[in-house]
Amino acid sequence: MTDQTPIRSGGRAARRAARAAPLADHMRPIRPGMTGGRFNPLSDIDVQAIHTAALEALETIGLADAPPSGVAYLTGAGAVQGTDGRIRFPSALVEDTIARANRSVTLCARDPAYDLDLSGSRVHYGTAGAAVHLVDVADNSYRECGVQDLHDAARIADRLDNIHFLQRPMVCRDIPDNREMDLNSIYACCTGTMKHIGLSFTDPSYVKDALEMLHMIAGGEEKWRERPFISNSNCFVVPPMKFATESCQVMEACIEGGIPVLLLSAGMAGATAPSTVAGAIVQAVAECLAGLVYVQAVKPGHPVIFGTWPFGLDLRTGAMTGGSGEQALLSSGCAQMHRFYDLPGGAAGGIADAKMPDMQAGWEQMCSNVMAGLSGCNMIYEAAGMHASLLGFCHESLILGNDLIGQAMRCVRGIEVNEETLAVDQIRHVCMGGPGHYLGTEQTLSRMESDHVYPDLANRSSPKEWEEIGKPDLIANATARKEAILSDHARARFDPKLDQALRARFNIHLPA
Repeated sequence: MTDQTPIRSGGRAARRAARAAPLADHMRPIRPGMTGGRFNPLSDIDVQAIHTAALEALETIGLADAPPSGVAYLTGAGAVQGTDGRIRFPSALVEDTIARANRSVTLCARDPAYDLDLSGSRVHYGTAGAAVHLVDVADNSYRECGVQDLHDAARIADRLDNIHFLQRPMVCRDIPDNREMDLNSIYACCTGTMKHIGLSFTDPSYVKDALEMLHMIAGGEEKWRERPFISNSNCFVVPPMKFATESCQVMEACIEGGIPVLLLSAGMAGATAPSTVAGAIVQAVAECLAGLVYVQAVKPGHPVIFGTWPFGLDLRTGAMTGGSGEQALLSSGCAQMHRFYDLPGGAAGGIADAKMPDMQAGWEQMCSNVMAGLSGCNMIYEAAGMHASLLGFCHESLILGNDLIGQAMRCVRGIEVNEETLAVDQIRHVCMGGPGHYLGTEQTLSRMESDHVYPDLANRSSPKEWEEIGKPDLIANATARKEAILSDHARARFDPKLDQALRARFNIHLPA
C-alpha cells in the first residue's frame, strides 16, 4: 500500500488538472439541444382529447379584441368574425395551418456557436421574465432593478455553459420612458452576451427604432435578416381567449422586420384559465393555435415558437405558484402537446416562489426544470434566477441554476444501454482475479468525464474535508463567482466605433 500511495496521489492530481481544463465538445456529458421526450404525463388518448377540446374552443368560442389589421389577416385566411366581434377558427383552417407550419426553427446568436436548433424534442434552458426587483443575498432584501442589473445578468449568463439563451429576466425600473427602456434593454443584453436574446416591446411604434439599432449591431439590414439574433417575446393574448390589441400590432411589426416570434399565452389556472391542469392546457393550446394562424396569415413560414405558458395558482390566497408540482405538470403537459403537433415550443420551468436561493427554491426550481426537460420542451424559459413567483431576479441564483440545470440535463440525456455500458466484461475482470472494485479501472477513468456531470459550486466533500477547506458557503461562493465574472471584460462588448455610433443615435443609459 505504501508503494501505491504516491501513484494514486499523482493520478488524482492529474485527474483534477484534467477536470479543470475545458472538455472537448464531443466529450461533454451534456450540451444544448439534447433530446428529451421520454416522460409523457399524458396518455395518447389524453393528448387527442386536449387537441379536440382546443379545436372546439376555437371554433365555437373564438377570441375577442383582435385589432383591425388582425381581423383582416385572420378573416382573409378563413377565420370568421361573428356578430359579437369574436374571431372563430374553423377546425379545418387550424389543422391546415398546423400542417403547413415550420417543423424546426433556428434561433441565431451573435456567435453561431450558440445557435439553437428548435426541432423535435431538443431541449434548451434559459432565462426569462419581467422581474421588477433584484434579490440581494447580502442583506436578504429586495430592491428595484435597473439597466446595470440587466446588463450584469447578461454578462453572467454569457459565461454559464448550461444557460443556453438569455430572455430578458427583469425590467429597467430606472428608465421611466418606455421607448428608452426597450432600446436600452436591447443594448444592455447585446453588450452582455453573444447568446440568443429574447425581448419584448411596449408599443408597436418602438419596433422601428429597435430594428434600426439591431441593423447597426448586425452590420446592416441584410446581415440582420440573414441571422436575427433577437426574438420577440409576445404576449399576444390576454387570457381568457382575448387578443392583446397592442401586442398583436407589435407582433405584426416584428414579423415585417424579420424578428422571430414567441407566441406567449400565460393564463393563471383558477383565475384567467381553468383551475384544472387539463383545462389550463386546453386554453393555452387553443390560444397559441390562434396565434399560429395569425402569424401564418401575416407571413407564411415566419419563425414561431409555440409558447404555452400556463401558470399555477394557490387558490387559498390567489398567489402564483410557479414552484408547485402543478406547475411542473402544466409545463410538461404543454411540452407533450408541442411534440404532438411537431412544432417548436416553449414553456416555463425553474420558477421559485421562495424569496431567496434556499432549500425551498432548490426543490421548486429542480422539479419543473427536470419534468419539462424530460418532456422534450425545446425552450424552457425562466429556468434560472427567478424568485418570488417572477417578481424577483437573483444573480447568485442564476449562477447556482447553472449547476442545477446541469443535473437536469443529465436526466434529459437518460441512460445509454449498449454492450459497452452493460459492462459485463468489466464486471468479469474486476470480480475474477481483478481488484474487486471499479475505482481506477480503465473503463471508469475513460468515461468519468463523458458520463458524469460535475457541479461547479455544489460541494460533495465529506464533513471532514468540508471543514478542512473552511466550510465553504454556497451563496458566498456564488457571490464570489459573480464578482469574478463582472470584474472581467464582457466579450460581447461592441467595437468602440459602433458603440460611439449607437450612443450618438440613442440615449444609452449604461456608462461607456
